[in-house]
Amino acid sequence: MFELRDISKRHGGREVLGIDRLSLGHDGVTAILGQNGSGKSTLMSLLARQARPDTGEVRLGDAPIGVPGQRAFARQVAYLPQRLPAVPGLTVRELAGLGRFAWRGAFGRWDDTDRDAVTAGLRETGVAGFADALADDLSGGERQRAWIAMLLAQDAPLLLLDEPTAALDLAHAYEVMDLLRRTSRERDRQVIVVLHDVNLAARFADRILALRAGRVTFDGPPTAFLAPDTLRALYDIDMALIDGPSGPVAVVA
Repeated sequence: MFELRDISKRHGGREVLGIDRLSLGHDGVTAILGQNGSGKSTLMSLLARQARPDTGEVRLGDAPIGVPGQRAFARQVAYLPQRLPAVPGLTVRELAGLGRFAWRGAFGRWDDTDRDAVTAGLRETGVAGFADALADDLSGGERQRAWIAMLLAQDAPLLLLDEPTAALDLAHAYEVMDLLRRTSRERDRQVIVVLHDVNLAARFADRILALRAGRVTFDGPPTAFLAPDTLRALYDIDMALIDGPSGPVAVVA
């Protein structure tokens, strides 16, 4: 679990994130929402050890987040950045196998535990049928699931994903979020995911954290978040709620 205390992060002399106190990583699926520039990706970069706060402390469990070595950290936290690099020449199986680096290093001998972890990751994400295909040749939704297979093979209890649905159509976005929710519930993994879509977050998240101008403006369950006043305060636009098959849906009024 992450604990953040007295956090400040500045870019170009401007504070882009300011958090007095926040605990994350104990609620199943946590969705981080907010407008562009609200501090979502900055927060994710602190949790993933891609950046350090200017002031304050981020802790992972009982220790400062910077204490574990890189491999030890990767055994606890798996991170999928917003922009995925090309992996020329790698099959989906080989890509998923990269998740085992945290346990075996670059030259360690594989055993049945590693092979089973990769097989399970491929199966859970529905890409086992593409295992021998080149990862870069897959469609957007298939490629995203292949990368998530790598995260699952890493076998870390905490998964961080920065906008994993940003480049996907609606059907594939729902598919990815359903996968993350199932992973959380069936494998007891904690998922923290940055999203833009209010309804996607409300449908699949157990907890919603909303940021505005680097500050937390909402922290609670989706049922409480889907309120016109809350949505207006976050997005500066009037939104109404209509009844959908799976519950309330927010639409621009």
